[in-house]
Amino acid sequence: MAQSSYAPLFSPVSVIGSQFMVPYQFDMIVDINSSGNLVITDTNHKIMLKVKPCDSSFHLQRVLLDVYDKPICMIREKIMSEHNRWNVFRGDSKSKSDIIFSTKTPSMIQSKTSVHVFLANKVSSKDVCDFKIKGSWSKKTCTVYMGDTSTTIAQMYETQTRENGEYVKDKFMVTIYPNVDYAFVMTLIAIVDAMKSSDRDDVIEEVIGSLFP
Repeated sequence: MAQSSYAPLFSPVSVIGSQFMVPYQFDMIVDINSSGNLVITDTNHKIMLKVKPCDSSFHLQRVLLDVYDKPICMIREKIMSEHNRWNVFRGDSKSKSDIIFSTKTPSMIQSKTSVHVFLANKVSSKDVCDFKIKGSWSKKTCTVYMGDTSTTIAQMYETQTRENGEYVKDKFMVTIYPNVDYAFVMTLIAIVDAMKSSDRDDVIEEVIGSLFP
């Protein structure tokens, strides 16, 4: 289990919906299957959320679903853009008026995962991110932070599950801190997974990580 100490949050983190928040810290299991689907369960293996690819001819897309396969949000790559930009829409919408937040990488080529998050209704400077996810995707050690601070709201870490003596690469745990929108956290993870599936950043991470562990 990830380290349980954390700085207390001064206000709840609700981005996609307050129905996805609980007042205590808990763990979720993310299992990425061979079709690229993400199945997200609690530690009792009860399904809580799902992510499925729904790519179009021009866009990489993912949809976040509830346990009954009802769309929660549409995750869509912004084509012909620098810095690997993605938009997240409510439900299965693709309308600009339904954008919840957008993401971008601070640099075009990265040795480590770094994604900045900008809320659609942000009130701070447009150049300052509202959240960020940083770390090593290949090692499943990414952390989600509030804005450009060290305040942690969620942490990824490898499971202890082994097959043939090796850790299962496509299954990992995420610790959600109290009063944090877990659907939002899982949407960020789905974006990073889609990014790593479509480019070579994960290979770069592994190579550099082996040289400088």
